[in-house]
Amino acid sequence: MSARPYGEGVLTVGVDLAAEAVRTAVAWVEWSAGRAFVKEVAVGADDDLIVEAIKGAGKAGIDCPLGWPDLFVSFVSAHRAGDVAVPGGLGRDWRRDLALRVTDRAVHERTGLRPLSVSADRIAHPAMRCAALLARLAGETGTAVARDGGGPVVEVYPAASLKEWGLPYRGYKRTENAEALGRMIDALLAAAPWLSLGDHEGACRRSDDAADAVIAALTARAAACGLVTVPGPAQAANAVTEGWIAIPTTPLDTLR
Repeated sequence: MSARPYGEGVLTVGVDLAAEAVRTAVAWVEWSAGRAFVKEVAVGADDDLIVEAIKGAGKAGIDCPLGWPDLFVSFVSAHRAGDVAVPGGLGRDWRRDLALRVTDRAVHERTGLRPLSVSADRIAHPAMRCAALLARLAGETGTAVARDGGGPVVEVYPAASLKEWGLPYRGYKRTENAEALGRMIDALLAAAPWLSLGDHEGACRRSDDAADAVIAALTARAAACGLVTVPGPAQAANAVTEGWIAIPTTPLDTLR
């Protein structure tokens, strides 16, 4: 089984977004004639490079929350106005409702993985940068970015993509885990012999940021072909404001 036709020479982009450029990576993957070729990988990507990369892509996957939980936003707004409605219980369940987006819960239900909370973890710092990037992108293109993945940008979660594709998805982060990163790349190339990392294989083996950017670009391909999870009727409204993590629903080989 192959992905639905998506044109010759189509480009997808993956962005492994950090709060600062030094830990941010971008990967460009070109798709043609049943093959995929990593054209470029940039580690240390600044805002200008990211915006231009997204503008030039058929679909871009960003590894970063595109929004905050609706309940958290309402809570903070009420707190600012001095009008917080205190629930009967202030325990863990109440805090979890503020910390997790609808998509975070959906990812956990499907994969068993727990995305970091954008309202209660350090991932909020990259999310602030992401919000500014999306605003700039909207200003330059004249079109607001759809946070539910329906437009040129989709939110991705490389660990979940890897797990759904049956590939190693844990323990390859940080320089001390270089061997595990190498094994992940080995497994990826074995599962997708149609994928060429080209001159950028070394960068992907040295940098988990570069590797995640490539996985993000592959997931963007899945999203462009309609091979990812989408919000259900009860999730759609939240996805528009909170964002939606696209998880692959078919094997890796279906992307080519």
